[in-house]
Amino acid sequence: MSFIPKIELQSPEVILAFQLQKLNELLTYLRSKSPFYKKHFSTHTFNTDSLRSLNDLTTLPPVSKDDLQTNNWDFLCVDRKEIVEYTSTSGTLGKPVTIALTENDLKRLAYNEYISFACADGSSDDVYQLMLTLDRQFMAGIAYYEGIRQLQAGVIRIGPGLPALQWETIARLKPTAIVAVPSFIVKLMEYAELNGIDYQSTSVKKAICIGESLRTAELELNTLGKRIRDHWGITLFSTYASTEMQTAFTECTHGQGGHLHPELLIAEFLDENHQPVKEGEPGEVVITTLGVEGMPLLRYKTGDIARHYTAPCSCGRTTLRIGPIEGRRQQMIKLRGTTIYPAMIFELLHQISEVKDYAVEVSTGELGTDELKFYLAVKSAPDPALVTRIKSFVQSRLRVLPDILFCTPQEMEQLHMAGQI
Repeated sequence: MSFIPKIELQSPEVILAFQLQKLNELLTYLRSKSPFYKKHFSTHTFNTDSLRSLNDLTTLPPVSKDDLQTNNWDFLCVDRKEIVEYTSTSGTLGKPVTIALTENDLKRLAYNEYISFACADGSSDDVYQLMLTLDRQFMAGIAYYEGIRQLQAGVIRIGPGLPALQWETIARLKPTAIVAVPSFIVKLMEYAELNGIDYQSTSVKKAICIGESLRTAELELNTLGKRIRDHWGITLFSTYASTEMQTAFTECTHGQGGHLHPELLIAEFLDENHQPVKEGEPGEVVITTLGVEGMPLLRYKTGDIARHYTAPCSCGRTTLRIGPIEGRRQQMIKLRGTTIYPAMIFELLHQISEVKDYAVEVSTGELGTDELKFYLAVKSAPDPALVTRIKSFVQSRLRVLPDILFCTPQEMEQLHMAGQI
């Protein structure tokens, strides 16, 4: 069995008591060191003295990404001379945020990835080929590298892209595992097929997948995951992390959600009114970091929507598990009372074999409501039976039927080029 921290095998009651102690230590630290949280506590008259339960946190309003962007350096709890690494968020939904790390933060980051790789069936016998960047202030790159070193496994820093170089390196150095974005793994497979590379017979046995979901809300492999598994046959491990949380949720071999490391993070799942959602219901991931020195976060809203599960896992861990990210709060679409996220739409359309290309248009109607249109280019003429079948499939999955318009490939290309969609 791979290494499992003792705390991850304890009863839920022991884990909660442990996290409560760590939370009180964090509150004392923030009250003393954090300019932002000092003001936040005062503004909301929040008593930081010895919380009796993690539920007591709900009396303090969460912190948003806007807060972190606007007051970035007010979150810093150490002198600038103690910062040894400057990392940055991608800025996908706004300007990038700097996350500063101390020497101890880097050690914590390495520990996080060490136990995460171990969770994904990793050991010192493995050799990992890193198909991602270690530059551009990318935290994950340095985290994976240091975690693999702590695992005492081998590491090949090849970087992203360049399928020919990836395959040449695999043939020459024979890694047992790759760390990559799932859609890039598909590109690797396509390159191999075009160039006569027998990728099923290589040394690679597993992939640690980052940046994209591999599973559906029901924890089954999605279209992307099935394609990799069915064509390559390697074992897939899905992960979820962000620069701000400085922690990762990683699947074990049972693939039933990413495991929480309770010594590193407290996770909440909240609705639009900041109230806890029930287990198995989608909610926004809200995190509190434990053991961070430079820029610890308390009740930070990630914007990511996911479900959580608390039943013990077959691997022996009793920790909370998180399902795939189903969307982002800022990208939520409300269509006739139903909540839809772009990822749901893309996964749905990928399942329709007749669809060759598509575009999705979201707009706000005259009454201020969301309107949704699918533009579909299909492989053959859209006869009435095909139209009915596609509409029925879409409605059964989304529970509502958006406007569906069929286009020729030429019309679809014009739509893309014109930037109308």
